Amino acid sequence: MPGVTPDDAPLLADLMPWSVAPPRLGRAWPAAPDAASLKARWDALMKAEGPDREALFGPTRARTLHSAVGQLPGQSSGTGRLARASGPCAEPVRIQTGPFDEQWLIPDHRLIDAARPELWRVADGQQVFAVEQTPAPGGPALLVASVPPVVPPQSSASRTKAAPVARPGRVRPLYRRPGGLEPNLAPGLLDLLAERLGHSPAALDVLAWTVAVARPGPGGVTVPLTADPELWSRGSELGHRMLWLMRRDGERPKLPGGRRPYVRAPLPPFPLELRYDREEETLHIDEGRISPVPPEAWDFEVGGVRVLDQWFGTRITRPEPGTLEAIRPTTWPQPWTSDLLELVTIMTLLSELRAQQAELTAKSPITAADLTKAGILPPPASTHRPASVLTHPEEGPEGQFTLL
Repeated sequence: MPGVTPDDAPLLADLMPWSVAPPRLGRAWPAAPDAASLKARWDALMKAEGPDREALFGPTRARTLHSAVGQLPGQSSGTGRLARASGPCAEPVRIQTGPFDEQWLIPDHRLIDAARPELWRVADGQQVFAVEQTPAPGGPALLVASVPPVVPPQSSASRTKAAPVARPGRVRPLYRRPGGLEPNLAPGLLDLLAERLGHSPAALDVLAWTVAVARPGPGGVTVPLTADPELWSRGSELGHRMLWLMRRDGERPKLPGGRRPYVRAPLPPFPLELRYDREEETLHIDEGRISPVPPEAWDFEVGGVRVLDQWFGTRITRPEPGTLEAIRPTTWPQPWTSDLLELVTIMTLLSELRAQQAELTAKSPITAADLTKAGILPPPASTHRPASVLTHPEEGPEGQFTLL
């Protein structure tokens, strides 16, 4: 865990005041590890009529085939009642359904119980989502994502198994407006850091530092701050590398030759079991083998749940026959193997950075009391609410337009 631990570290909730509960899908079938399955599921729903369509859809108190809801901001789905909908689905988009697990979603507000439209209004190529995690020994207190994180959908096959999954906490976008505008930081924080450090950090630098030093506390995630320029430089540089690994955009990470994981024995058409040989550093996927996989990668946990277990489990779960979830690849797709090799690489590299995090020894701390004295804390009530954002007209129920 991070080594910078002043007694009066400010709370993340005060430094990044605006937060949103993660979107909750309410049904599993609108999300999947591959986009083609989603389009096939939608087509199957559109072909069904009456009670058959209702049964496939999976009505809840929040959504039925007759729910009238507006368009999901920034997406091009229909807004008419699903009971009489036809045609193709909205183009699937990337989301994060679990730690380091990017999947696909049909971005249709009619399918999602609690979509959190305010989150989608600020989702773009410059946005970074900081996601609080359930406190667990040795696990990170904070992760980041470049795509909207959602509460993992509950599969029809797992409702009785209660398989453990790491569920995201509050989501704190780095920017309150699209285009990287208006940082979601306590007003005056950047100015105070510039004064104490002798240079002006950007909002992304503050997030990088935060990721490197964040730790769980009794009142929530805390973020030890420092006025020491050398310590800040080391911590923010480390945090930027962590951001790069977590966001998974740009150049793909690689381990040095000889340490890179490879497929040593082909994976079966559709594997069912994942196990690990610690002595051989080998990941066994039925008769398939991937190595080397360091113990640190296998043991990497978020919220007390092993990341590799959760990632694999979402792909091999056998849904109930006749459900939309059951429409899925019949054989293990090659891109999933590539994703698994990259995930092992990321877990390995992040594990190696933990020692550097522990070396961030507290120097010249900026405490919550210091921020209160400077008038930065508590942040104004308005910073806890979303900004008024409307970059384009949003279609409301039945094709009407929404004014914000």
